[in-house]
Amino acid sequence: MATWIWIVIAVVVVLAVAGAVAGRATRERRLTQRREKAAELRREAEDRMVRAEERQRLAQEQAAQARDEREEAAKVGARADKMDPDVDR
Repeated sequence: MATWIWIVIAVVVVLAVAGAVAGRATRERRLTQRREKAAELRREAEDRMVRAEERQRLAQEQAAQARDEREEAAKVGARADKMDPDVDR
């Protein structure tokens, strides 16, 4: 074979290897970016979960306070009914 054919084959092989290495590096960089994005999304989800749990705890406290206030209002209303001469018992 002629020398120029060997040179062309060598150049093609070098370019193919370089392309494969570059493709692998690009793929690894993309995977790293996706991992970082996934970690960021997990942190955001955890933050949202903590806030949601705090809001739920506050809502439960407020619901308990509302129940207590309704019970107290019912007791006061019953006492007022006992005192009022116009209320039929």
